[in-house]
Amino acid sequence: MNEMPPSTQCEAKQRPKLLVPIILFLLTAATTIVSGATYKGIDPLKNPSRLLEGLPFSLTLLTIILVHEFGHFFASQRHGVQASLPYLIPAPPLITPGTFGAVIKAKAQDINKKALLDIGAAGPLAGFIVAIVATTIGLHLSKVATLPKTGEGYGLGSAIIFQTLSYLVIGSVPDNQGILLHPVALAGWLGFLMTSVNLLPIGQLDGGHIAFALFERSNRAISITMIMLLLIFGIFIWHGWLFSALLVTILFVRHRHPSSPDGQVMLGWKRKLVGWLGLIVF
Repeated sequence: MNEMPPSTQCEAKQRPKLLVPIILFLLTAATTIVSGATYKGIDPLKNPSRLLEGLPFSLTLLTIILVHEFGHFFASQRHGVQASLPYLIPAPPLITPGTFGAVIKAKAQDINKKALLDIGAAGPLAGFIVAIVATTIGLHLSKVATLPKTGEGYGLGSAIIFQTLSYLVIGSVPDNQGILLHPVALAGWLGFLMTSVNLLPIGQLDGGHIAFALFERSNRAISITMIMLLLIFGIFIWHGWLFSALLVTILFVRHRHPSSPDGQVMLGWKRKLVGWLGLIVF
């Protein structure tokens, strides 16, 4: 077997692998299409011919996720950090939106705080902008309907940004009415949720990278405090936060950030502004 010259070997190492990301993308596209069709009341087993009606939901959600991850990817490239293409994570379509989001794998040693903040903030801020656009379009396509007297149905939790967009696009909704979200608006809502979870200032999450760059010395205390708050919220407000606390503890707190080689270097006001903007979005 012929060996590649050193320059070719280096290029092969730096070239992102395509096969696994493409397979995961296709699987996630399929699961999110099924979820989108299910949201519209379509039984995928009884009416497989109508599955493509889940496409608007799938395309919107995948666009938000991919813009988020490619924000990380291009920021990594700009700072000379070797990063993989996004690995989308498919999920059971009948009980989830069809995806658990996506990740990229980055290889870097002694990354400085400026690069860490840029890479950590680029993804969620880019995805957040797309989620705003998608939600606005989806709300224009949504309808206001009178709630059934039986109280049947379900509602989604909201956030300041979603409530604001709903008011600007639809206006005030009477107590006996609700917004029947178009699949595009639902995907936008999920985009806000995923962005918020990613911006939790914990460990290796995007928000953890931002918090480390801004508050290196107190970063560990911030992570522990946030996990404790999730546990409290999970006990007294919504049990889903208990799962979130467990998940982020297992996946994102095991590895600590290494001491920054430029620990004595002050971040410029523009980077601090970007970092604080990320925390405000959270």
